[in-house]
Amino acid sequence: MAIDVRFSKKAGAVAAIAVAGVSLTSIPTAVHAEGPANRPPALDRRGVQVAAAPGIPKLPAGLSALSWTVADADSGDVLAAKDPHRELAPASTLKTLFAVTVLPKFPAGAVRQVSAEDLDGIGAGSSLVGVEEGEHYQVADLWRGVFLRSGNDAVHVLASMNGGWEATAQEMQETARELGARDTTVKSPDGYDAPGQVSSAYDLTVFARAGLANEDFVRYCSTARAEFPTADGEYTEIENTNRLLAGSHGMERYPGIIGVKNGYTTNAGNTLIAAAQRDGHTLLVTVMNPQSGENNGVYKEARALLDWGFNNVEKVQPISSLRTARDAADEDDDAGGGDFRPVAAPAPDTEAGDGSPWRSSVALWSGGIGAAVLAAGAALTWRLRLRGRGTPGEADRKG
Repeated sequence: MAIDVRFSKKAGAVAAIAVAGVSLTSIPTAVHAEGPANRPPALDRRGVQVAAAPGIPKLPAGLSALSWTVADADSGDVLAAKDPHRELAPASTLKTLFAVTVLPKFPAGAVRQVSAEDLDGIGAGSSLVGVEEGEHYQVADLWRGVFLRSGNDAVHVLASMNGGWEATAQEMQETARELGARDTTVKSPDGYDAPGQVSSAYDLTVFARAGLANEDFVRYCSTARAEFPTADGEYTEIENTNRLLAGSHGMERYPGIIGVKNGYTTNAGNTLIAAAQRDGHTLLVTVMNPQSGENNGVYKEARALLDWGFNNVEKVQPISSLRTARDAADEDDDAGGGDFRPVAAPAPDTEAGDGSPWRSSVALWSGGIGAAVLAAGAALTWRLRLRGRGTPGEADRKG
C-alpha cells in the first residue's frame, strides 16, 4: 500500500521562505508589467553583456555556449551574460524548478511503495537511478535519485505523489511565474525533451537561487556520493553526474562547489547550473548548449566563468539583477527585513545514508523576518498544498 505524506509544517515553513517573497531583499516573486523607478534594468535578450571597467579582465576566451549567465546569489546581481533570455531546451536543469515546487511538500522520511502507474511514461533513453515497481522508498532516497543520478524514474514517482504528471507540470509553470521567470514553458517535469518545452539561462539561475535558500535542496544538490536502496534490500553507491561536484571523468572538483544540476538531451545539448562559495560570496553560473564539441565543454566553460566571477565580483558593475521590482520596493520599506543568504553546503564528500541528520553547520539568513513576509509565505504554502492534487494524468509525458 502506498503511503503519501502530503505536507509537513517544517517543510511548509521552508517553502514559505524559499519560494515566496522570502527575505525582503532577495528571491524573485511575481513580476508585473510596471514597477517603481528603481527597478533593476532589464537584460538585453541578445548579445554578450558585461560592464567594462579599468582593471577588470576580459571574459574567458573560448566560450561557445548559446547562452550563459554569471550572478551573485547573495545580492541577486547579474555580473555578465550572453543571450540570457534566449529560450532553449533545458534538459535536466529543469529539475531545479521541479524541486523548488515539490520538495517542500513531503517529509524526507515519508515512504512510498512504487506502483506501475508511478513509472508509466518514462521516456526512452532516460537517465534512471533504479527505482523498482513494488519496492518501498523514502522520499529522501527519491530526491537523492533526482539530484545525483538525474533519475527520471524518481521524478515520476514524486510527481505521482504530487497529484500526477500533468498537474505537476502545471504547478511548476505557476511557480516559475511566481518567481518572475517568464522564459520557461513546462511540458515534462523531468526535463525530457518535449515539444514547446523551453527555459533560459536567466530563468534557470532564478530557480537555482530559490533552491539555495532551502536547506534540503542544498543538501541534495551538493551531495557527491550516496547510498541508494536496491530491490534485494541492500544498498548501492551512486555518484553525482555533475562532474564539477564529483570530480570525475577528467574534471577536478571545483573549489567551494555546491552543485546545482547538470543535464543533457539530444535536443538541449549539455546544460549546467553551477553554484560555488568562496571568500564570502556565492556565485551562480548557468551554461546552456556549448557548441565547441570539446569533451567536458560545459564544465570547462562553467569553471572559467566561475573563476572570472570570483576574481571580479567586488569590482564589476552589475548589468542587471535577479531581484524584481517588488524586491527593490521592499529594500526601501521602513519595516526592514533580513538579507538573503544561501544555505551553507555540507563539507566535501559528505555522504547521505538513510535519512540520518547531516553533520554540517547551516548558515541561514541574518536579520528579522517581518510579519508581512510570514503572511505571504503562509498564503503561498497553502497554494502549494492545494495545487496539483488531481489524479495522475492519463497520458503522462515522457521523462
